[in-house]
Amino acid sequence: MHKNLQNFIIWAQNKPGVLFRILWLFRRKQLNIESVTAGHSEIPDITRITITVSNNGNKVKNMVHQLNKLVNVVKVEHLDTAMLVYREMALIKIALSEKEEKSQVLRIIEHFRGRVINMTNSVMVIEATGDENKIDAFYENIKNFNIVEFVRTGRAALLK
Repeated sequence: MHKNLQNFIIWAQNKPGVLFRILWLFRRKQLNIESVTAGHSEIPDITRITITVSNNGNKVKNMVHQLNKLVNVVKVEHLDTAMLVYREMALIKIALSEKEEKSQVLRIIEHFRGRVINMTNSVMVIEATGDENKIDAFYENIKNFNIVEFVRTGRAALLK
């Protein structure tokens, strides 16, 4: 996920089918979507959508114009990663079999400035936030433990 990535930040009316139409346009242009994040914005009834795609040269160039043609789209920005402050989040559930394993996991969490969200004697749920490299490195360090579930968001991004 660390190739030359392009980012689209799209503000659209919060209505059924809008996200589908936006994603369909990316599919039609045969752009590989690396991540999608959507949620409420600072504007009432407007959803902010961040879509990150692998750079495909000419296919990316025309997307702002095409997206702006969609009825419910209010605004579109095409931004280079260097222009953004962004984060991803990962949630990891790990089954713990012994105390020594628990202390190893806690050291890794501390090193990556993660957080324990929930813990029982046998299971730990961890939150990690950062850029792609940090999330990837965290996963590489924790993958040898008994991972029960792993989920990761796409980029949530703001202009610097």
